[in-house]
Amino acid sequence: MSERTGWDRRLVVRASGKVLVGHAGAVLLRRCADRTGLTGALAKVLPSGGVGWRDRAQLVVQLAVSIALGATNLSEAEQLQLHHRPLFGQAASDSTAHRALAALDERAVGKITKARRRVRHHVWSLLHLRPGGFPWLSVAGRRLTGWIVIDIDATVITSASKKAGATVTFKKTFGFHPLAAWCANTAESLAMELRPGNAGANTVADHIRILADALAQIPHSSQAKILVRVDGAGATHGPLEHLEMLNTARRTVRYSVGWKMTESDEQAIARLPETAWETSLKQNGDLQEGYFIAELSDLNTREGWPEGMRLIVRRVKPSGRQLKKLTTFEQKTGWRYSITATNIRHMWGIAGSHQPQFLDVLHRSHASVEDRVRTNKAMGLHNLPSKSWEINRGWVLTANLAADLDAWVASWPCTTKAASPTPSPTPCAFGSTTCPPAWPSTPAAAGCRSKRAGRGQRRSRSAGTGSAHSPPSPDDGETPRRRPGRSRPSTPPGGVEPRRSRSDTRRPHPRSYGTNRANDQVAQAITAAEESRPTEARTPTPRRQGWPQSRGLMSSGFSSVPSPGRLFTSSRRSSS
Repeated sequence: MSERTGWDRRLVVRASGKVLVGHAGAVLLRRCADRTGLTGALAKVLPSGGVGWRDRAQLVVQLAVSIALGATNLSEAEQLQLHHRPLFGQAASDSTAHRALAALDERAVGKITKARRRVRHHVWSLLHLRPGGFPWLSVAGRRLTGWIVIDIDATVITSASKKAGATVTFKKTFGFHPLAAWCANTAESLAMELRPGNAGANTVADHIRILADALAQIPHSSQAKILVRVDGAGATHGPLEHLEMLNTARRTVRYSVGWKMTESDEQAIARLPETAWETSLKQNGDLQEGYFIAELSDLNTREGWPEGMRLIVRRVKPSGRQLKKLTTFEQKTGWRYSITATNIRHMWGIAGSHQPQFLDVLHRSHASVEDRVRTNKAMGLHNLPSKSWEINRGWVLTANLAADLDAWVASWPCTTKAASPTPSPTPCAFGSTTCPPAWPSTPAAAGCRSKRAGRGQRRSRSAGTGSAHSPPSPDDGETPRRRPGRSRPSTPPGGVEPRRSRSDTRRPHPRSYGTNRANDQVAQAITAAEESRPTEARTPTPRRQGWPQSRGLMSSGFSSVPSPGRLFTSSRRSSS
């Protein structure tokens, strides 16, 4: 797709501090979409651009990139795309994106879902070829090789205004109640269904439908061994019977779900001898003192459930905030109990997978799905942008594309440990799309442009590019002001200043050095030069070449000038 659009031709990445582009990690996300074939796959199912029309595939991909960078509505997505106009060309307006999302009906969503499945098949084939291999999960010190783990969970998206489908939720809030499925191996969002706020947490039809959509996204070559994990909402007859029916001669499906404890379960727990309780395990396989596990399958008297289902009970000492929620039986025994239901008898190739301790750890690792929910809410799902149900459904689908791009970039390794017998790839996503809190200093950082005054170690002229934004040196005929009573440490032979601590470099705000003072001096010189000229000879100050003309960037939370030394910079080569 990049050969047709041509936006990445003659593109270079450098740290010269010139022609800066904020959030330059958008280049990585957009190239990931192009190289994996996502842009091309969407171009085959969405209307292509013509005279006076925009290519819907590029619009959706660019909107997904904006959502991954933090855009929370269509207006912010437009402003962020204006920020990247030197890279990707003219940005699509929020009204154009509004019409594009409104045009995503059921038929278009189905086509996009099939396109995502084809692209995911290609990406997973690449993951198998990477240095660390496919990201198999590790539970209790054991590697689940060959098992694809699907986590299903529902969440609440609040709404501050009346929107189509927004109602009172079971948490006494107002908004939506979507149900989604994630792949725990790759952290991808396999499927997500936008539901009204009053949708049930344990609706059988919704769970079966979202499971079918998630299984359809998994390549056929990886469907031999599937593990489905659900919280207590999945402990109903319908989903469990459906999971049992998915087992075939070529596919093994196992589940691990939460279990709502009843009075009959408490009676079975009371009959357990004290010797039946064993110490629980941590996620790394070490013993977890104070937590105990036992099997309740033989003592269970509840009928009508799938044959071969096992019940694993866990007991812990309740915390202070849990004392009011204890049942009479729990208050009597002094323990808090929780039960897990599973059909795992043995996982082939994994030693000790039949033990209750392993099954308990396997289900507790389902809590990692909360991190995926939090991440997806940070990428567009914290608040839906429109009152229209169709537009919000298209926004959710685009947010899922953004989650896929984020997961694909994070899954690709930058370095591997050569000494390790099983290489563990280091993801290269940190700092790729956002600014980390402690980005390492670079010699080119002194030449970056910034309007904000920052405290910290003063950089010497030799460390930078010598631009007009560097702090003045004594050679320029001006001596920097210093705080009275504090002398500057002497420079040793060789001209290299000793490294100073942060406490030695702190100065009061009115007497700050660095880019703030340099910018003030340049501004004063320009103002004095303009005032000395005749009125008719004055010319407006030219805008910075390649930057957006709109002033709306600052109002929407995106800075048009990046901070010094904090951004991954990119620019185009000259056409000469």
